[in-house]
Amino acid sequence: MEEIKDTDYSLEAVPESARKGFRSMFFVMLGFTFFSASMSVGAKLGNGLDFSEFVLACIIGGIILSIYCGILAYIGSDTGLTMDLLCRKAFGKKGSYLSSLVLGFTQIGWFGVGVAMFSIPTAQLLGINEWALTIAAGLLMTLTAATGMKALEVVSTISVPLIVVLGVYSMVTATTDGGGLVAVFAQSAGKISVFTGIGYVIGSFISGGTATPNFIRFAKNNKIAVWTTVIAFFFGNTLMFCFGAIGGAFTGADDIFYVMIAQGLAIPAIIVLGANIWTTNNNALYTGGLAISNITNIQMKITTWIAGVIGTILSIWLYYNFTGWLNILNCALPPIGIIVILDFFMKRKKYKDNMDVGNFNSFNIVGVIVGAIVANILPWGIAAVNAMVVASVCYFIGYIRKKEA
Repeated sequence: MEEIKDTDYSLEAVPESARKGFRSMFFVMLGFTFFSASMSVGAKLGNGLDFSEFVLACIIGGIILSIYCGILAYIGSDTGLTMDLLCRKAFGKKGSYLSSLVLGFTQIGWFGVGVAMFSIPTAQLLGINEWALTIAAGLLMTLTAATGMKALEVVSTISVPLIVVLGVYSMVTATTDGGGLVAVFAQSAGKISVFTGIGYVIGSFISGGTATPNFIRFAKNNKIAVWTTVIAFFFGNTLMFCFGAIGGAFTGADDIFYVMIAQGLAIPAIIVLGANIWTTNNNALYTGGLAISNITNIQMKITTWIAGVIGTILSIWLYYNFTGWLNILNCALPPIGIIVILDFFMKRKKYKDNMDVGNFNSFNIVGVIVGAIVANILPWGIAAVNAMVVASVCYFIGYIRKKEA
């Protein structure tokens, strides 16, 4: 039997012949960041900050998020490797199973939550069976994710303009009816601090952003990779915050779906919700499939179908019972990203060839575990940043010990 060609290069570097230009990568990365959960974070910001505080939180948080994801984009494009294959270099072949397990588990979990985020409110609004809609939506999203980068590009190219047009309309309507931006934000400001707002901005997508190399490795060059990622994570993510914040401040709702319903935009609300979740869920499931491929050496098209079916079956249960646990696990992803970043720049040669990297890099693995624990229990600071600082310390301790050995 003829072996199916792996056009997504799940277990090898993307060759130059398969690289894509600015437009393709731009829509994929924007589609990744265009997510309803980010709009909901924006609604929380709009209900808790005044206008100037909101702008400050978006700028500072957006810069930090963009720098982190931009560096990962450079690494992904420069090597052509998935995040899981990069983790093989940083953590060792078998050590990377831990990072793949965390990446895969969280992204499949968020895929399931995302399916339910669409199916449950939509089924209630339309008066149809939520399980029927959940299965249909989950399998359709799995189909496009398993098709690979080409499908991700097509879905994002269609969805991104729809989201922008409908989101801008909702935002302009709320601003006009509310008497201007300052007046709209003044209705409900004062519940959270700017520092907390910055934490919301960073935390909204830094975990997902850790998977950036999985998509941007297809970029033709490092310049395209970095710029498309920075634009997506700064301007694209900020746009999602604005959509949610302005509508949320005006209506008092903390979910963009219900914001648009309150504005009399029921059908547009369904379209925006579906398009937002579809684009990001495709990327999440694609990441989950790649993670399983790293552990099993099975092509990602097969592992993505397995992950999608599991995520769909468990979606409603995940939505009601597991979101808190997924948030806890999210704290393990930024340490993975920062250790890959440090290791790439400190030991760049091993990312350019096929040299044996061993099975385990114990200090790097400990960095992920301790960083995640600290992020979850430390009562002050920004969780993701705390986790990365601790992981960095563990990395340099291990680096110095090896230099001295």
